[in-house]
Amino acid sequence: MEMSETSEAVDKAAAKIEEMLNKSRQGSSGVRLEVNEKILDSCTELMKAIKLLIIKSKDLQNDIVAEGRGTATAQEFYNRNPRWTEGLVSAAKTVGWGATVLTDAADKVIQGTGKFEELVVCSHEIAASSAQLVAASKVKAEKNSATLKELRVASKGVANATANVVATTKSGQAQIEESDTMDFSAMSLTTIKRLEMDSQVHVLELESSLTKERQKLSDLRKKHYQLAGVSEGWEEEENAD
Repeated sequence: MEMSETSEAVDKAAAKIEEMLNKSRQGSSGVRLEVNEKILDSCTELMKAIKLLIIKSKDLQNDIVAEGRGTATAQEFYNRNPRWTEGLVSAAKTVGWGATVLTDAADKVIQGTGKFEELVVCSHEIAASSAQLVAASKVKAEKNSATLKELRVASKGVANATANVVATTKSGQAQIEESDTMDFSAMSLTTIKRLEMDSQVHVLELESSLTKERQKLSDLRKKHYQLAGVSEGWEEEENAD
């Protein structure tokens, strides 16, 4: 199953984060180094939480197969339950992809070439994909399964870790922006007025862009829900709980 590949992706992401931390300590200082260390430390804790989630998901998967296959082989059980199998594979791939994308986004932020907002979005995506993995894993699980309870605890751990990455990223962004604040004290009235007008234009452009982007996001989410949710039949299972 896809769990081993997802686990490998998370391990690679964790190793890259450690490498990024070492490089940052060599090339950065002051506020930038402090922010980099906090962000990368939070990302490291998130990778640990994801790894535990994968382990617990695999444990539950093994329990389900062992209880439901009878005299059949594990592969025969997967073949008899294609929708469940495809749901697990899809969810596991998404988690692994999320870990990789988040690491790439963190790398750009640390180098000063990326956007803090991208790191926040990646964190939210990991939280969502982890919940998706839990939903896919528990479809055939016994409601009172001890392994399922452990999986849910691990899922909460991922949610808390992603929330910490988001909070740390936003705090770091504020620190960086504060240290880079423009000094208006030596500017003339004409210069300030020109900058004020430029800023007003920029605000209007951003508001227009934001409205369009929100509509695009809404449309994408509807389509994603149709493809990743309805097609896998998870909603029916949730309603049956």
